[in-house]
Amino acid sequence: MIKTERTAPVRKSFLSCLSCPSMLISFSSWTLLCVRPLHVVCCLLLMIYCAQQSPVGAQVVDLPQPPRWQKSDDTDTVRIETDLVDLNVSVFARDRQQQRSSDVGPLQQKDFMVFENGVAEEITFFASASAPLDLVLLLDLSGSTSDKLDLVRKSARRFVEAARPNDRISVVTFTDTARVVAPLMTDHKELISRIKKIEKPRGGTNFWDALRYVLTGVLGYSGGVRRSAVVCMTDGVDNALPDVPGDGSRTSFAALMEVVRRSGSIVLPIYLDTEEEMILQGRAVAQAYFLARQQLAILAEESGGILYQARRLEDLKGVYEQVISDLSTVYSIGYRPTNRRRDGSWRAVNVRLIGRTDLAVRTKRGYYAR
Repeated sequence: MIKTERTAPVRKSFLSCLSCPSMLISFSSWTLLCVRPLHVVCCLLLMIYCAQQSPVGAQVVDLPQPPRWQKSDDTDTVRIETDLVDLNVSVFARDRQQQRSSDVGPLQQKDFMVFENGVAEEITFFASASAPLDLVLLLDLSGSTSDKLDLVRKSARRFVEAARPNDRISVVTFTDTARVVAPLMTDHKELISRIKKIEKPRGGTNFWDALRYVLTGVLGYSGGVRRSAVVCMTDGVDNALPDVPGDGSRTSFAALMEVVRRSGSIVLPIYLDTEEEMILQGRAVAQAYFLARQQLAILAEESGGILYQARRLEDLKGVYEQVISDLSTVYSIGYRPTNRRRDGSWRAVNVRLIGRTDLAVRTKRGYYAR
């Protein structure tokens, strides 16, 4: 069984949900612009308070085993070689509304600079945006989406059809349990056939467990060499959040963030807006949705991804097409750090483009030197 940690004792309170250090430093400009100033002030005060609290104990719990068709590997590594730091770097036009993939590339190794803790590093590995990807489409089938399964299937098929032929794709669905619809494969016809057979689900929403399982059990056992990304279609409201019925994930959000930091995968959440419908049904509160949006933004920013939004399931087709377009401008960059000490410290990473003021880059914020 995969072992995971959950803070104990477990309290479904906003204080416990905000106790991850990332909440202090990873707010994206999208998030801050979309919330009321009073909410921002309240959350910042709560986060400062939580950051000062001493850590609590942990208990070990079990998650499902990785699929048997995947090879075992060390899931805590971020390197494709012993001393090589591997980065997935997304490049996009600063004017996102007018971006086309042709606006970005092709770029070459000489167009990039990498800094670790402010020190310039020599790039020793480079793969162009045309290199194949491992993609996992993680679909939230809980809540209101369970009643619109045909739309979910149809949009998932369009995602597969929009992907490149040499990209390996896996499809995973979840409610309170993650279910592998298809392992990583390039046979897109087989993928579509399996998507058509997705059945009506039952259960709550254990989003944090499901994402952790994908990062460690699906992508973590794929060899670690290919570039990888997780596209999450969800409202982000885990049942572990305050005032949301049900027990929720056994993985805490703080533990999930540690997995994301150690993973080389990009997390691309698609926020599906189910707030009004779920509140009317008494299945969630506005504060839970507010917190869920913050967490989705943090997951994207921490991994070098982007947070997308779909107001309705019918909007997913266009969003999926945008995601695939953005993934076509992801480059792989590797370097051997000047600081060779493996002391477990956090190393901040920054990537810049040379002479392309019209473009911006995103990558993960750093890694642990282990």
